[in-house]
Amino acid sequence: MLIRVGSRGSRLALTQAELAASRLRGPGVEIALVPITTAGDRDRTRPFGEIGARGVFVKELEEALLDGRIDVAVHSAKDMTSTDTAGLAVGAYLEREDPRDALCGTDGLRPGLRIGTASIRRRAQLLALEPTLSIEPLRGNIDTRLRKRGERGLDAIVLAACGLDRLRLGDEIGHRFDSTEMVPEAGQGALALQVRTDDQQLVTTADHAETRRRVEAERACVAALGGGCLAPVAAHHDGDRLTALVAAEDGSWIERRTGDDPRELAAALTRFVSA
Repeated sequence: MLIRVGSRGSRLALTQAELAASRLRGPGVEIALVPITTAGDRDRTRPFGEIGARGVFVKELEEALLDGRIDVAVHSAKDMTSTDTAGLAVGAYLEREDPRDALCGTDGLRPGLRIGTASIRRRAQLLALEPTLSIEPLRGNIDTRLRKRGERGLDAIVLAACGLDRLRLGDEIGHRFDSTEMVPEAGQGALALQVRTDDQQLVTTADHAETRRRVEAERACVAALGGGCLAPVAAHHDGDRLTALVAAEDGSWIERRTGDDPRELAAALTRFVSA
């Protein structure tokens, strides 16, 4: 049996696709990797909100699944929409790696630093931690952002620690933010294997139950809030409790709630999102 595995074409995405493929290979199973370019890959300059709705790194992969051009799509779970697309399902989550955000270029925040990030979730929390920071937009794949840090004279950039670890670039990290300092994006650190709803058996053996429990709670919370990567909203389950966050883009206020029920947490925070 041949399983066609779709992925974005960046070095990190293909590394992650190979991680997924290694979980799916077995007697009588062959894997073909199929690189696909997404809207987020084609336009690397404009802010995400100007390109389209949340999901700019997944839409084309989902279309390839629905069209039957691939059998499995490998996503960074944090890039996915908080609700499943009709006809598709996450058939497996690989075991989660480090979900934290990483500061590259310095070992901590100090007044007046220039820091690059395209994420308004990170921007809001960075400014809440140190209001004198200068936060500058920075897009591109990991290698590009690391290079641009030097070219633009930035003091630091913030990236997902798991991506750096997967590319064996952990030495670039000066500080890993504890999730109590900076609440990660829902799903950060996990890889999601998306399939057509009738094909979930293709990937079920790769599913990590504890990762699914945590990530599904995070996604449910963000879905109930109606937010995502286009709003300063975050959710992270540490294994014991779920923490959700909403914030002003300029970091002037942040609201956190911790509990067990994603919908109850979302309900407690909704008034701040709509304010």
